[in-house]
Parts: sequence; structure tokens; C-alpha cells
Amino acid sequence: MNDNLKALAYRLRRDVLDMVCQAKTGHIGGDFSVMEILVSLYMDEMNISPENQNQPDRDYFILSKGHSVEAYYSVLAAKGFLNRDEVIAGFSRFGSKYIGHPNNKLPGIEMNSGSLGHGLPVCVGIALACKMDERKSRVYTVMGDGELAEGSVWEGAMAASQYGLDNLCAVVDRNRLQISGSTEDVMHHDDLAARFTAFGWNAVSAAGNDIDSLLKAFERARETKGKPTVVIAGTTKGCGVSFMENQAGWHHKVPDAQQYELAKKELKEREEAFIHESDSKQTGNL
Repeated sequence: MNDNLKALAYRLRRDVLDMVCQAKTGHIGGDFSVMEILVSLYMDEMNISPENQNQPDRDYFILSKGHSVEAYYSVLAAKGFLNRDEVIAGFSRFGSKYIGHPNNKLPGIEMNSGSLGHGLPVCVGIALACKMDERKSRVYTVMGDGELAEGSVWEGAMAASQYGLDNLCAVVDRNRLQISGSTEDVMHHDDLAARFTAFGWNAVSAAGNDIDSLLKAFERARETKGKPTVVIAGTTKGCGVSFMENQAGWHHKVPDAQQYELAKKELKEREEAFIHESDSKQTGNL
């Protein structure tokens, strides 16, 4: 099954590529770094679907790094919340509901986001409310590592520890790049695991572009009692396209026609490699 999810992550990157190129805008580098995180959460980890989205005991998710909305829309469409063709054709068009940050008027989106530093504090409130109401819900947020320079993140982190919110899991998309360059040059993060641990959290490291590693990390988060968990997911900005990877310039940039064709080709090859691997395993099990 995981090979199918790995293949899906690359198919959805191609949807993002189409979205960004038709709209001539988008944060493609961060979209590609966060894709496996979103696929793992929505397609395996979280109890959330179009069928239960209004049930109080569902899981909750907020994309705090809301500028990676193209990846978010693509995953929501794959999950059945949104119409894929509408998303690709309508993204960032004048008057479209598929705006450049999460729009909570769309199915499956809990809140508008994009003003960095807000996702974790809001999730603390949701997780605390779930505890008070004795709901089984879990609460998840994904933050960018550049976002961690915001003080509200650490106020939220202190409160989450204070209230023992073991139903809360934060994920840091640790691609080490932001629009102005290296996160370590803009605002040095030291050892993030040690920092969150000092704030009273359980810290788990994962390979953020490896679905197997992510699912193991989420399992450890669920098993942890008495404190919240942060998954520090080491990712590659622009993951999946050779000329985009680890390049800060692709934080917000649109491929030209030649780059589009090359990116599409590379993503398709990676998707097909995982499909072939999955088929080979199934054949071997017969």
C-alpha cells in the first residue's frame, strides 16, 4: 500500500505543476517538500473524510504554512473533498474560490491560514476543547521551519505542554530554506528536537519525503501519552524535480515551458517507478 501512496505523491506533484503553471503563480518549492507529509496524513493517518467531516469526533488538520496551498488542494481533491479539474483550472483565478491560501469556505478546510505562526496556537485550542469534551479526536498541524521564528509558535508550544495535549501532533516541514535564503542564516534553529523537548514535547525525527518513515513517526505520536508530539520532518525543497531541489529561488517561481516539460517528465518517471515496485511486490506474493 505504501508504494501506492508514494506514487500518489508524485502524481499530485504533477497536479501542482499544472496548477502553478496555468495560474502563473504559486509556492512550488514548499508544495513539493510537504507533499508526502500531507499524503501520509490524509490517506493513512487521520480519521477525516468527506463522509465524516461534520462529525465532532473526527480528526482536525490545519495547514499553518498556508502558502503551500497548492499541495493541500491537490491532496483534498484526491481524498474526495474537492473536484480535481476545478482546482487545477480555477486556482488563483479572479473570482475563484480556490485562492492562494487555504479557504475555509471549501469542504475539508477548518480555517483560513497563511499568516505564519497561527496554526499551532489554534490547534492547541482545538485539542484542549477535544480533551474537555472527552472526544477521541486527534489534532494535526504542519508548519514550515521558517515559520518557527514567530513567537506565537512557542507560546502555543508552552500551552500544549502545560495542558498535556497528547492528542496534538505538530509537523515541521524542515526543508531549511525560505524565500530569503537558508533558515539557518535568517534565524538559526539550533537542535529543534532539543528545543521542543525543553518545551515539554515528545520530539520525533522523520525523513519527510519518505512515507514509511512518516507513518512510523505518526504511530509513535499516537502512542505517546501525557504530552504533545512534534515530528521534525527533514525534507527537500522542490523534491522530485532535479533543477528545483534545494534551491531557495523555487520558493515562489513559475516554470517556463521547457522547465515544465522536464519537471513533468521527471515526476512521471518517479511515479511510474513506485507503481512498478508495487506491481512487482504483488506479483511476488502470488
